[in-house]
Amino acid sequence: MSTMPEASPDSSDNPALAVEATVAGPVRTGYIAIVGRPNVGKSTLLNRLVGQKVSIVSRKPQTTRHRVTGVFTEGNDQFIFVDTPGFQTEHRNALNRNMNRTVTQALVDVDVIALVVECERFGPADKQVLDLIPPGAKVVLVINKIDLLDNKREVLPFLAQMAEVYPFADMVPISAQRGKNAPELLRTLAKFLPEAPHIFGEDDITDRSERFLAAEFVREKLFRLLGEELPYGMTVEIEKFEVEGRMRKIYAAVIVDKAGHKAMVIGKGGEHLKRISTEARIDMEKLFDSKVYLEIWVKVKSGWADDEHALKSLGYD
Repeated sequence: MSTMPEASPDSSDNPALAVEATVAGPVRTGYIAIVGRPNVGKSTLLNRLVGQKVSIVSRKPQTTRHRVTGVFTEGNDQFIFVDTPGFQTEHRNALNRNMNRTVTQALVDVDVIALVVECERFGPADKQVLDLIPPGAKVVLVINKIDLLDNKREVLPFLAQMAEVYPFADMVPISAQRGKNAPELLRTLAKFLPEAPHIFGEDDITDRSERFLAAEFVREKLFRLLGEELPYGMTVEIEKFEVEGRMRKIYAAVIVDKAGHKAMVIGKGGEHLKRISTEARIDMEKLFDSKVYLEIWVKVKSGWADDEHALKSLGYD
């Protein structure tokens, strides 16, 4: 799992190609928090910078619920990216309080903060995240989704506007989806890494276990393939994870809040569960570089998202 994929000849697909390794310079290692309101592209950005999928992605808010660390090492520089949930302002249950704590804790524990906003959009929800940032923190503004602009020069007035909002250490327009300016963002963030020995191995891409990533991949497929409301009352628990040579045997339970949701997850003739299992297994095999046997079933656990004890047992720390 720790082996990086082979470099693509297109540097827009792999920012590592455009970052020059310093052979004789100082060794630098630093933590970078990726923060922003829901749905600005934080997880897509993390996966782009790491060069591998370590954080799940969907168009729905609340996809990322945990603090996910992605690691990228190039030459003497090691970037430890912390992908955080989008700061929640609309829901007040225990799950959302847990996610908001994850965001605020990450802001204190890092060397630099990458605040992600959408190009030409800075509203009250973005301002709430900005207001959480501790005084004196180094903040790089990452202006995402510039690929949606007809003319890239349209970003200039927005840059000027944001310079009036906060004293950002730097600002980098980017398309996380397409990789545009990803190398420039890495070069910018490298300036803020402190001199320190590397914490992770050169080929490590995350500090999360395969068990955790397996649960996340299943949850991503649930978010992507099911209806608008269901995923928010749902989570995934890996009940058994076995490694036999180059085979992973994974047994996962989908936890739903209501009995009526069970049939929705399974689908007619089990079609939803089959598709979820197939697509999650393909992602796992790619990341783990092994064959995967994946078995999924559905359980009802009412009120889990507002039960602190249940959240802890399900891995929401």
